[in-house]
Amino acid sequence: MNAHSPPRPPIRVLLADDHTLVRRGVRLILDGEPDLTVVAEAGDGAEAVTAARAGDVDLAVLDVAMPRMTGLQAARELSRRLPDLRILILTMYDNEQYFFEALKAGACGYVLKSVADRDLVEACRAAVRDEPFIYPGAERALVRAYLDRLHRGDGLPARPITEREEEILKLVAEGHTSKEIGELLFISAKTVERHRANLLQKLGVRDRLELTRYAIRAGLIEP
Repeated sequence: MNAHSPPRPPIRVLLADDHTLVRRGVRLILDGEPDLTVVAEAGDGAEAVTAARAGDVDLAVLDVAMPRMTGLQAARELSRRLPDLRILILTMYDNEQYFFEALKAGACGYVLKSVADRDLVEACRAAVRDEPFIYPGAERALVRAYLDRLHRGDGLPARPITEREEEILKLVAEGHTSKEIGELLFISAKTVERHRANLLQKLGVRDRLELTRYAIRAGLIEP
């Protein structure tokens, strides 16, 4: 870079987490860097999608476990609608299934909240360079788990339900009625009921309580 080239504008970040304190802490880390600036915040995945579509954002940092729409669901939606947007997943869970889901959803990387002060800035820069970011220590565990599965003849962990069913499962587990779910997802209450019936059958569960237990195990909602 020659002495006269203009400074690059900072990377514009959207930050989504349902805990205000976490957002505040992460914002402090990012705004402390000259090349990063938080331009928008969201308290859940649905708000994040709306904010990203409304504003000029280069990078979305999404918490995994949020109400209404998880970070992974928001990542899938954003990668479809805004293919140039870079996405990072921020999580408390050191979990290989989430890591693969994050990459499949279109994220560039996966940062643990417990070491965000160490890893997040580097992960943001890597994401904007379009390089994957895997937090230190994860690579060995991921590769070992992947090779173990290949030796056993398994593929990647399967998702037994569709993305739409997953969205509905999360909202049912959060206690929304079919009418409310229909309004949130722009489909009829009747269609929601059909998806609910399919979910009960596919997952072999009988009622909302068992659906909720499944949603907790699948990491769609927090216990």
